[in-house]
Amino acid sequence: MTGPRGTTPAVAGPPPRRGRLGRWRDQALALGWLVVVWNLLWGEVNWANLAGGLLVGGAVLLFFPLPPVTFGGRLRPWALLVFAVNFGTELVSASLHVARIAVQPGYRPRGAIIAVQLRVPTDLNLALTAEAVSLVPGTLILELDRDSGTLYLHVLDTHGPADLTAARERTLAVERRIIRAVGSAAELRRVQSDPVERGIRP
Repeated sequence: MTGPRGTTPAVAGPPPRRGRLGRWRDQALALGWLVVVWNLLWGEVNWANLAGGLLVGGAVLLFFPLPPVTFGGRLRPWALLVFAVNFGTELVSASLHVARIAVQPGYRPRGAIIAVQLRVPTDLNLALTAEAVSLVPGTLILELDRDSGTLYLHVLDTHGPADLTAARERTLAVERRIIRAVGSAAELRRVQSDPVERGIRP
């Protein structure tokens, strides 16, 4: 039975509990991503790597606490599967490309540094996009501007403006797939309403 409209003591208690649950959820999500990254770095998923990832991830979160990164999105399994398939395809394709460069006699690839401004400049999206881009051979994150949401990355084997444009488009496509997989409804509308070309700077 509800009390008078001006009476609020009965509803003052729940928010702190939800806040604690939210922090635990964010910590669990961060630990899960650290375990995923750990297994990707080893290149193999097995029980030893999973246990090692849990230990290393737990130690990182315990001894090197990061600023709180809130997760206000929603996990979408189908979009997450699409992201994983595309990421695996890009990983294999880029690995073959870098291997061809390594064994091609007398070939000297030209590198370039580009800036890509993300459309969703949250800490979580910056971290996930930067991690996904860095794990693909041939690209390396050099710097991250948190205030403007800009990634500065080194791209291997560029031949002209078309290659730089393609690298920017790939980075923004990675961001779009991540937002579709774990972003909020507002973030999803933002990446769907803005075409990729809008985030490209010459």
